Amino acid sequence: MRVIGVDLSSNDANICLLSLAEEVFQIPDCHTRKLSLPKNAIAKDLRYFQKTFAQLVQDYKIDHIVIRQRPMKGKFAGGAVGFKMEAALELLTDVEVIVLSPTAIKESLKRNPVLVPMPETGLKMFQEVAFNTAFAYLMKDKYAG
Repeated sequence: MRVIGVDLSSNDANICLLSLAEEVFQIPDCHTRKLSLPKNAIAKDLRYFQKTFAQLVQDYKIDHIVIRQRPMKGKFAGGAVGFKMEAALELLTDVEVIVLSPTAIKESLKRNPVLVPMPETGLKMFQEVAFNTAFAYLMKDKYAG
């Protein structure tokens, strides 16, 4: 199974590709680490973002997009552009989109900790949340129950 973890932050979609085969995780090379929308995005920008992400899904044969859920209100609430990006991703066809709560991510990582330090993964630090989101999704049912 191949998934792409997504962390929506401000007007950026930080992404991390992760695959699981026979209980072995791999971080495939990916030419894209982040997709952005202008802060004053209009419909044309949103369509381009969606089309670019759809092409990424097709190019890398992604089975699931896993988005880290953001609160709608409060101190850490997501902005309007972030919710536009989330909607654009959720409306993609030919790929299942899952929105995973921070609590579910935390619980999965607690049961199945990442054993490789982030600097050794070859990922950028801004991709850590996207990596943890993808990893938590892939591991969520491993030790459930």
